Amino acid sequence: MSGWDAELYMQFSSERTRPSVDLTARIEISDPERIIDLGCGPGNSTAVLRQRWPKARITGLDSSPEMIAAASGSYPHQKWIIGDIATWKARIPFNVVFSNAALQWVPRHAALFPHLFSQVASGGALAVQMPANFNSPLYLEIVETARDPSWRHLMGPALKAITKETPPFYYELLRPLAVRLDIWQTEYFHVVESHRAIVEWFRGTGLRPYLSALDEAESKRFEELLMERYRQVYRPQTDGRVLFPFRRLFIVAYRA
Repeated sequence: MSGWDAELYMQFSSERTRPSVDLTARIEISDPERIIDLGCGPGNSTAVLRQRWPKARITGLDSSPEMIAAASGSYPHQKWIIGDIATWKARIPFNVVFSNAALQWVPRHAALFPHLFSQVASGGALAVQMPANFNSPLYLEIVETARDPSWRHLMGPALKAITKETPPFYYELLRPLAVRLDIWQTEYFHVVESHRAIVEWFRGTGLRPYLSALDEAESKRFEELLMERYRQVYRPQTDGRVLFPFRRLFIVAYRA
């Protein structure tokens, strides 16, 4: 898969940052000493954590050098680490292990989530937000476009790139470990200027595995076919803008 594009990702910075604001607000830890932001991207979610807990020592970790470069450029006094969430292990447990819209890119959640929870200090919390929109037209139309005979044979890895589990899965996984567990879903309704903007939105995240499997001409055709599908399922509002829903899953698990 090609590298992450921090500039493209931040074209919709307000919409992408809002879930991290909502997740941070629900973490009932008054004065954490150490926080890590796993999959910190260009640092927008880490900045939210800094605003909530200005005295905490906060570290941002991401596997993308491009994202870490953008984060360190925007927030030069913050601690940033290039690393893989799947193999990351804390030298000293963190009071808050936080991840906003990143863990869906990591496989084997049955092992991953208990591992991340074990990196939480006593009295701390694991706080996670992930997309939960895999039954929505936003995602299903990508899957249908991927089935086009022109490139269907190339799409195996892309179709498996994102880990998709249900809220009961995480409840059963974390309930025996946590002293308290808070799970909820929020559906955001995003307003964009056009159907092309929806494609641009997802080109920075969920479309990456599909487009990476194609050459430039094929990628352009994939996007055009997808945009036509979005025109059919997302009708413009009376002002010409397009409204599309995006559901997200939130989990906060507290350690005794």
